[in-house]
Amino acid sequence: MAMTLSIVTAPAPLPEEPSRPKVYLGGSIDMGGAPDWQADVIAALEGDDVIVLNPRRPDWNTDWAPDASEPHFRQQVEWELAALEAADVILLHLAADTKSPISLLELGLHAGSGKLIVHCSEGYWRKGNVDITAERYGMERVDTIDELITAVRRRITKIEADKNS
Repeated sequence: MAMTLSIVTAPAPLPEEPSRPKVYLGGSIDMGGAPDWQADVIAALEGDDVIVLNPRRPDWNTDWAPDASEPHFRQQVEWELAALEAADVILLHLAADTKSPISLLELGLHAGSGKLIVHCSEGYWRKGNVDITAERYGMERVDTIDELITAVRRRITKIEADKNS
């Protein structure tokens, strides 16, 4: 069977496909101000039999108030929370020139889940907090985006092996 990469971008419905690993692309977006590193990861995973859950949406409108009463904002946050729960692997990239407060929230929510692989760039404003939390909860940490992609592939292989045993 040919391997296929599937990409689900917020706010599209999440797939209910238990046979394929799901990878959530968490990390720096900063309301669209951070570089689109998600596109690089997606390109690197081309050919892998995985479902990528991407919270970065091309139609994001910065005029949407970050308020629970704003329907588009609520839809995004609810999608992200559901996607994080559905994911088998949560990739978390924290870029040096970003604040990424929601990514820190996601790190805390899933610290003990065993799903996280963390890349926290040198110069990230809360790198010390991230490193200490990752150490305490046994999160896998890597030093580059390339290592992040390698770690994701290794985790996907393990998930597939566990399903087949």
